[in-house]
Amino acid sequence: MGFLLRIVLATALVNLAPAVAQANDAVASPVLQKEFDGFIEKFRAALKANDSAAVAGMTQLPFMNDKEIRDAAQFGAKTYRTSFTPKNRACIQRGKARYEREEGNTDTYSIFCYEDIFVFTKTKAGFLFTDISVND
Repeated sequence: MGFLLRIVLATALVNLAPAVAQANDAVASPVLQKEFDGFIEKFRAALKANDSAAVAGMTQLPFMNDKEIRDAAQFGAKTYRTSFTPKNRACIQRGKARYEREEGNTDTYSIFCYEDIFVFTKTKAGFLFTDISVND
């Protein structure tokens, strides 16, 4: 690689680094943070009570666009029982939610628990539990 090309690439990387760092350090507005705090307090109370129906009521259904998980009973049987183990419920209770603004200006919070990431998204109806992703 030519010397000039290396300098151009190095300069581009140096200029890009602050933009990448800023994107990862997004900060929610105080109003949005307050709304999420109220939601997650209720969500954690439902988890503490081990109330799958209450959690389903705070979940976007069909869950993860799966037509097999379109109501509270299906959510309880197919998602809650397997993903909200005592270990994960305890983790969500104490886990710090990480804010991120995604493409399309979608506001999300994520809580990382072992091999899972629990995602909460701001919707027209307010915050809802919307996804479980793999923590890789």
